Amino acid sequence: MKKDLIVAKIEASADGSHIHVTFSDPKESRPGNQNQFEPNPKDFSSMEDLMRNMPKIITNIPGLMGGNIQVDKTTLKFTMKEYEDFGFKVGDRVTFSVEKSDASGV
Repeated sequence: MKKDLIVAKIEASADGSHIHVTFSDPKESRPGNQNQFEPNPKDFSSMEDLMRNMPKIITNIPGLMGGNIQVDKTTLKFTMKEYEDFGFKVGDRVTFSVEKSDASGV
């Protein structure tokens, strides 16, 4: 299985011994992208209509009043040496390839 991801965040551990690199799927929804089934402020014809639907709009804002971001993220832990060897930067595109091993107990 192959998966294309983007480096979303890089953080050092508290003791500085390793690095956490968070990857996200570029195809998933992002802040600012709206679900086509949710009300969009541009879709309202009057101020009253806008105000009547304001609770729905606010609820769907990521990070505000229960709004959430539906983004799959994967975080991996690297040693400082591994991190330096890869040279990851936020925004880099990477491809993960995962294969099931037939060998058992190696």
